[in-house]
This record gives sequence, C-alpha cells and structure tokens, in this order.
Amino acid sequence: MLAADAESPGTGELAEPPGTVELPGARSGTADRLTAGDDPLSTGNDLLTVGVEEEFLLVDPATGEAAPAVEAVLAEVPDELRGQVQREFQTSQIEIGTPPGLDLAALRHSLGLLRTGLADAAEAAGVRLVAVGTGPVAGPMPPVVDNPRFDQMIERYGLVVPSPGVNGMHIHVGVPDPEIGVQVLNHLRPALPLLHAATANSPFYAGRDTGYASWRSVLWERWPSVAPTPWLESHAHYERLVEELIDTGMMLDEGMLYWYARLSANYPTVEIRIGDVCPSLDDTILIAALVRALVDTALTDIAAGRAGVPVPHHLLAAAHWRAAHDGLEGLAVDLAGGGGLRPAWQLLRRLVSRLRPALERHGDLAVVTALLSRLQAHGTGAARQRAAYARRQDLADVLEDLMRQTRGTGDHG
Repeated sequence: MLAADAESPGTGELAEPPGTVELPGARSGTADRLTAGDDPLSTGNDLLTVGVEEEFLLVDPATGEAAPAVEAVLAEVPDELRGQVQREFQTSQIEIGTPPGLDLAALRHSLGLLRTGLADAAEAAGVRLVAVGTGPVAGPMPPVVDNPRFDQMIERYGLVVPSPGVNGMHIHVGVPDPEIGVQVLNHLRPALPLLHAATANSPFYAGRDTGYASWRSVLWERWPSVAPTPWLESHAHYERLVEELIDTGMMLDEGMLYWYARLSANYPTVEIRIGDVCPSLDDTILIAALVRALVDTALTDIAAGRAGVPVPHHLLAAAHWRAAHDGLEGLAVDLAGGGGLRPAWQLLRRLVSRLRPALERHGDLAVVTALLSRLQAHGTGAARQRAAYARRQDLADVLEDLMRQTRGTGDHG
C-alpha cells in the first residue's frame, strides 16, 4: 500500500489491508506491495510499477454542501477494503490508495472496486462520494479531523486551512534509488504543467464559476511549501533543501514537502502530485500511464547521458498557473519551445508522441491512444462540469454528473 503523502497536510500511512485484492488479468507481481528497499525495476521484465492515491469529497445529497461525514462512511466500508481507505485532513474528505503494480487493467480493476465500494459506503451513511477538486456549492466549512498533528498545522499556518477540502490525485512510479530519483524529478519538470492541465476538475467554488479550470490549485497554493519542484543537483542537495525549509518554519517536517513532484519518504518511488482528482476511471488510468511513461523516458535519457532541461523557475511557475487557469481547453506555455503560448492539446499530443517508445514497452499505447481521443472528444473534468451546468444553470446537475462518473463506470458522457 502506498503511503498517504496526501494533498492535505497529513502524513499518515495507509494501513496494510487484511488481504490483497486479487486482480484478474494482471501480470505477475501486479498486486505485490513495495516495501522500503525494494528495487522497483527488479520485476523480471524491467517494467515500472505504478500506484495511485485518490481523494474524494463527501457531500450532502440534498444541498450539495460538503458533509463532515468521514467517520460515518468509514464505519460502512467493507472489511476487505478498509486497509485501502483512510481519513484525510478535513472531515468532508476520504482517500483511497492502490497496491503498486505493472498492469493498467489491474490498476483499473483495483480502483473500480475501491470507488464503487466507497460510493456504496457513502450512500449507506447518507451522503455521496464525489471525485472533484473542491466543493462547488457554498456551505459551512467542515471541521478538520481530530488529530494532534493537524492541530499543530492549524496553529502554525492559521487561515490557510478553511475550505470544503482540496482533493488531489497522486501517482507513484518506482525508481531504482534516490540519486536516480532526483535526476528523474529534473527531467519531469517541463512536462508536468501539461498533466496539470489534463487533470483540471474544479471550475466551480462556493456556488460560482471561478474562471479557472482548477480552483483547487489556487486553494492548495495557500500552503507555503506548495511549488514546482526546483532544479536539483543531487540527492544530498534535495535533502539539504528539505532541511532548510524545515529550519525556516515553512514546513513542520518532510511530510509537508508539497512540491509538484518529490521522492516518497516511505517507498522507492517518485510521487507526482499536481492534479485534481479525476472524475472518471478513464481519466485516472490515462494520467497514470502517461506519468509512468514520463518516468520511463527519463530513466532512458539518464542511462544515455542526456540531461534534463533546466527550465527557469519563473517560467515553470507561469506554465503551472496557465494550466490551472485554462486546462486543456485553452493555451499552454511551450516550455520545450522557448516559452511561447500554444494550444494545450497541440503540446500534449507532441508530448505523447515523444513518450511512444515507453508506452509501447509497457503495453500501454493502445489504451492511451483510445483514452486520449476520448478525453479530447469530451473535454477535461472542468469542461464536462461546465457543460453539465450549461444545461439548466444548476450545480445540482454538475454534482449528479460527477457522482455518476465517480462510481467507476469510466463513462465520460
């Protein structure tokens, strides 16, 4: 089970489930868990493991407001899923995490079981499960989960906290060791704004359209340590930066390192944590496959002696802002072409073309090709929300559409 290095200030670890859910159609080793010290490349066929964490909002079905119901929902979760479900920072949030594995079909099966089981548990508790970046409907702010660490966070950082909850998706991909992992982080920097745009799923907040595709990104950046990953010279440099941020008081500990990509503190993985939680399984699987292909491509470049591109921090920050604002439906910063603006879809297609060898090597190309075409046809989560709202100018339609997608059907329509 992946560590819950989550979008919230929490750093709790997901407990081991009582038994691994068997995932039909998986390659050998798909359901095996990584433990500290495992070599994620030692799988017999040199493929990379991938695992996913997703955070969800609990809402009142009558009002659409964020509902402080996590304890009631946890009480309804089936025993076989309990080890893969946990609390988040606010009582209106809940999180799932998959075992790391090699096969996208197995990952989809695992996520489908978890989403459906959690949606059933939420309904049994009188609320609904919604895969959305933050609460679309205005209402009282749910309290924070009763936890001494969270109390310390609130005391230190004060008014950055209040919101209905910010719900993200985190992708873990295995790497051989921390030194190589740091080089991978450098290689990933220019590509992450496009994945940020592709996951945009929170245009509405407090009853109105914010003008952003990902308002969660704006809320999340109130935490002082949220930022694009800096250019890193070595693993020692990475550790020194972490120590300096803790010494300044910006972070309480390493668990508060909220860079858009980082090394996991608990597992031999890089963790990519830029995106809103995706509304459908199709979206999640697409992003997981692209992230794995990015890491694989980075490892290939590193082995060949090809260095990453040291994109200036200000340009990288601008690219992430643009991604949060426009999603894929607008413009994006062309970091590979000097920083000009281009249609976001044009740049994403170019990136996927570059990732083709890695996608082929993992057997993911056909799935990614189909899901990418589907995403372009139906739009990002933000675009789908706006389309649902346009029917009657009613956020109830937005939530109804999100609830249907959240259940794991994979249907964008």
